[in-house]
Amino acid sequence: MLLIDTSIWIEVLRDKSKVKAAKLKTIIAGRNYYLSIFTKMELLQGCKDEIEWAKISSYLMVQNYLEPNYDSIWENSARLYFELRRKGITIRSNIDCAIAIIAIENNLTLYHCDRDFEEIAKHTVLKQKKLNLRI
Repeated sequence: MLLIDTSIWIEVLRDKSKVKAAKLKTIIAGRNYYLSIFTKMELLQGCKDEIEWAKISSYLMVQNYLEPNYDSIWENSARLYFELRRKGITIRSNIDCAIAIIAIENNLTLYHCDRDFEEIAKHTVLKQKKLNLRI
């Protein structure tokens, strides 16, 4: 099972030619995949206008989400960020730490286009794959 990061969805949704969407479909080919609730938040906050909001909101409404363990997500994400920073690694978004924690806690492979997850994986048990959706 896969957790697909916001960085992948941004690539797919911005591609007017739909080539990246087709490439992603081929890559995941019938496998179960999820989004995190944080991905929904990040995609919606990046909308440029009401039309885009409505379109993306409608698309996101039918996706499968993996909810974090709300009792531990905040502290575990902060701990991950803290531990990496102590090693001299600064992750650009604490939300990326939360997404990584969801993948780790659910034993999912995280598909992404974000170098921070590669750094996180070097120091944790995060299973990740950086996808190249370039046309």
